[in-house]
Amino acid sequence: MRWMRAAGRALLVAAVVLAGHAGFGVRADSGAADSGAAASAARGPMTLVTAGDLTGYLSPLLDDWNRGHPGERVTLVELPESADETRAQMISELRSGSHRFDVLNIDVAWTPEFAAAGWIAPLERRRFPLDAFLPPVVDTATFDGRLYAVPYVTNAGLLYYRKDILDREGEAPPRTWAELARQARTLAPKYGMDGYAGQFLPYEGLTVNVTEAVHSAGGSVLRDDGAHVAVDSDAARAGLRFLADGVRDGWIPREALGYKEEESRRAFQEGRLLFLRNWPYVYADAGAEGSEVAGRFGAVPLPGPDGPGASVLGGSNLAVSSHARHPASAADLIAYLTSEPVQRQVLTRGALPPVRAALYEDPELVRAHPYLPTLRQSVLSAVPRPKSPRYDQVSLAVQAVAQDLLAGRQTPEQAVARLTRELAAISRKG
Repeated sequence: MRWMRAAGRALLVAAVVLAGHAGFGVRADSGAADSGAAASAARGPMTLVTAGDLTGYLSPLLDDWNRGHPGERVTLVELPESADETRAQMISELRSGSHRFDVLNIDVAWTPEFAAAGWIAPLERRRFPLDAFLPPVVDTATFDGRLYAVPYVTNAGLLYYRKDILDREGEAPPRTWAELARQARTLAPKYGMDGYAGQFLPYEGLTVNVTEAVHSAGGSVLRDDGAHVAVDSDAARAGLRFLADGVRDGWIPREALGYKEEESRRAFQEGRLLFLRNWPYVYADAGAEGSEVAGRFGAVPLPGPDGPGASVLGGSNLAVSSHARHPASAADLIAYLTSEPVQRQVLTRGALPPVRAALYEDPELVRAHPYLPTLRQSVLSAVPRPKSPRYDQVSLAVQAVAQDLLAGRQTPEQAVARLTRELAAISRKG
């Protein structure tokens, strides 16, 4: 991703305001001395662990916190850029009972797994202004009815399209799968382009694309409890058929079966695709000076069978390690990073979609980031990835089955039957 730079001076004010708030209470029957000792023990220096911060946007935010909290300084620990490597290193430390990490910046799909394993501590709902967040993002931070994290940034898929070409042909951007397939099949070849691509290499992106297709058709992969398989449905078969037919009929190029986010972005940005499913960061890259499609593209919500479809929620949540040395300071840091002034800077400095609902209607921000109203619509209709304490196994099963489906080795009916068996086996392990 490429990020956008901006400046702001409201952060230090927010840090000072938050300094007086504690994240964890003290027993009411404790004596004054014990209460003071407990509060003191719960406060102090800490670490925040995250995947590699490629743009360096996070360090200035933490510098502002540190200036306002000299006794509760936070040290940034950056793990590899790869989500899989980051997750593996986090789990290794947490399983060992290490006190190395206090606050964890985790993928939204990891929250159930980390909570079920006891690696992150439950949080007090009243401590955080959850009503000010976009409602779907709050669900990604809960497990078994309890809050285990706080939404930090969000994400939802968008459909990017060549506005210049559709305007020339007198066409509106597609709202349904049938319209998308027709335009990708008939218009793209006229301009020497491929029709449509998402992220179809077997990795987490493929799980996201498959889950979006299944939910857009009205189905689901697992039930909300994460323990029961729900993929054996006509809706799931319809979602998989949409993708399989696209590859078979050629409006999804076979080259796209090797695409991750960046490969697909480059294909669109270089003028080789009519349509692209990707995340909001593409808007800034594709519109930058030197892009082949700058000023010639638009973005709309993902289509579905009969109208707008469903995106999968991306983004990350902030959680407190069960072995945090200073949990009260850790909770205050999370409150700071999710406060409105800092969330504004998360967008303007890092080009990351915030979780605060009001920011999506802020005129100044909308002028600078024109995709915000569309993204808000996509987030509000988005769904989380399958909730499961064994999400990594669930995702691998989805990827393996979808790979065979898109390669033409299985029909949608066979794929659903196989996925049902494999997900049932994963659930039984619990």
